[in-house]
Amino acid sequence: MRYTILSSPVGELLLAGDEAGLHHLWFLDGAQAPPDTDQWQRDDDALASPREELSAYLEGRRRHFNVDIVPGGSEAQREVWAAVMRIPYGQTRTYGELAHRLGHDKAVISVSSATAANPLPILIPCHRVVAASGIGSYVGGEAIKQQLLDLEGRHRPE
Repeated sequence: MRYTILSSPVGELLLAGDEAGLHHLWFLDGAQAPPDTDQWQRDDDALASPREELSAYLEGRRRHFNVDIVPGGSEAQREVWAAVMRIPYGQTRTYGELAHRLGHDKAVISVSSATAANPLPILIPCHRVVAASGIGSYVGGEAIKQQLLDLEGRHRPE
């Protein structure tokens, strides 16, 4: 696995991937435990495109990503992540709305668990999934979630 570290407005991000695409994104300044990279190779050049796309997104110059992603996960998780990726830039859905759109009205806990297990936050924009009564949790922390929502709100297409 190759990795790179990106300094960003939301803190240090560690991106990890291989020839197939990106597998992980970690917020290194947050509550998330960083991975053990001893067996990995730092390769900023190989991961230049994802770094550039993420930087452009975080600067408000990009709304979509073109990098290949390989999120792993169970079939149910991948189904939720695919639905999350269909939420338009600058918009949100509640966990309940997302469960309903997936045809599982009672599966709010499953949707919440899948978004919490998202290995590629920002790229799979689970920050766009909010609680019915507030912002909801986020792997990078609620402050970063709010920062990402604010960013998209400022640059939302009319």
